[in-house]
Amino acid sequence: MSGTATMTKLQPKKVSESKAKLVDLVFPNDTNQYSTIFGGKVMAYADKIAAIAAMRHCRRPVVTVSSDSFRFHAPIKAGEAICVEASVVCAHRTSMEVFVEIHSENLLTGEKKLTSNAYMTMMAVGEDGKPTEVPEVIPETEHEKEQYRFAMDRYMARKAERK
Repeated sequence: MSGTATMTKLQPKKVSESKAKLVDLVFPNDTNQYSTIFGGKVMAYADKIAAIAAMRHCRRPVVTVSSDSFRFHAPIKAGEAICVEASVVCAHRTSMEVFVEIHSENLLTGEKKLTSNAYMTMMAVGEDGKPTEVPEVIPETEHEKEQYRFAMDRYMARKAERK
């Protein structure tokens, strides 16, 4: 085995155990000429929160492998809060798929909007810098089970592309 994985079976973990949330205020220096947050800044938040969720799941350092289906649905304006949530929805031998959902919140009215979502693939890395095994995921709710099935479909499609 590579990395720091041992011969013992890793304990599976619930999706809820990896949940991570970040809330920040969008300032003018975070925005473009339209006073909306830069897309790259949103992607950086997604990458950061995906890493936190993945590390909570495997309790190891992780690196980003890919970002799949990053979608921008609505802009986030200066003065609004950006709310970024993530959880591990599926795990393979050394990688995890993390679903990231981003909302804006108008702090004066309380209005919240879905602004972006993405699937990020993160890989656990051992002390030797090589991929290391991660625990399986236990989806509990119907939504988590659906996310798990879709993640497996994407995984199989990516695997087929590599052949």
